[in-house]
Amino acid sequence: MKQTMFQEKYPVFFLEVSKEECRFDQFEKVISYFENCIKQHPKASYIATFDHYAHTDSLEEGEIAEGILAAKNVVFCFGLKLPNALVMAVRPRSFGITEYADKYVISFLEAPMPVANQAMEEWSRALRK
Repeated sequence: MKQTMFQEKYPVFFLEVSKEECRFDQFEKVISYFENCIKQHPKASYIATFDHYAHTDSLEEGEIAEGILAAKNVVFCFGLKLPNALVMAVRPRSFGITEYADKYVISFLEAPMPVANQAMEEWSRALRK
């Protein structure tokens, strides 16, 4: 698991998993895995899965980087507290799951809640055999 500052302001965690080392042999199985992790967690709520690739591909001006075969967001919420209106800006959460010919890239924005970050990291790392 690596961390970077995307566009110099967004703290993003990401993990590259080669297809050889991945527990799943198909992109949709990786998506289902994350959906199930969320649905089984007692404090997480699954919201939706968004096909970002299909959306971008459908736009006349849409651009998809070379090598990307598929890209979906698995959207969910870990909202244990609603302390103020500003917390709404960082919710809900999502996993970005991108497929390339030889690997999957799992990415997510750092959450302001350690328990959420820990779960997202554990679920991502568990993709490896």
